[in-house]
Amino acid sequence: MHQFLTELSSASPTPGGGGAAALIGAISASLCSMVANLTTGKKKYAQYQERIDEYLAILPGIIENLEADIKKDADAFAPLAAAYSMDKSSPDYEEKMEAATLNAAIAPLEITRDIYNLVPIIEEMSVIGSRLAISDVAVAATSAIAALESAVMNIYINTKSLKDRETADRMNEEAIHMVKDGKERLGRVYDEIMLGLRG
Repeated sequence: MHQFLTELSSASPTPGGGGAAALIGAISASLCSMVANLTTGKKKYAQYQERIDEYLAILPGIIENLEADIKKDADAFAPLAAAYSMDKSSPDYEEKMEAATLNAAIAPLEITRDIYNLVPIIEEMSVIGSRLAISDVAVAATSAIAALESAVMNIYINTKSLKDRETADRMNEEAIHMVKDGKERLGRVYDEIMLGLRG
């Protein structure tokens, strides 16, 4: 974590916003896993044990994917950085720039998908998770919102430069749907928990 933050705060372009979004998403997923672990085996929540078991099996994979996304995003930017340094008069400049830009847009789109997978989990954990850890579900919800909103910025900054507007529009539409739907659903989770805790 210290190394990542040190690198993030440096003059190096990687890791950048995409990696940060993936990290925030991984934190959200980890909080969900914590709540599941605090809930499992408790008699009070026995009726939900099967679902808790499913999440305890699923969440480590989501966390692992989001951790891997940090490097994936940095790796995807490397060819684009190289393309920026090319001589614009090179005969294959436009082709290489387009391919590198598309690759740099795909990585944060995949990060957004991985974060979006958390939405139904967080919704359900707000119902079946231990009430003693319900505030952590709220933190998971608001963290996932931040992660979604952050990841898509790294899509848009690249799709904006794509010559293939059909592909760019398709990617943007998918991103817009995930963010809009995720924000609405996770926002409700956060608000309901907040109202319940404030009384």
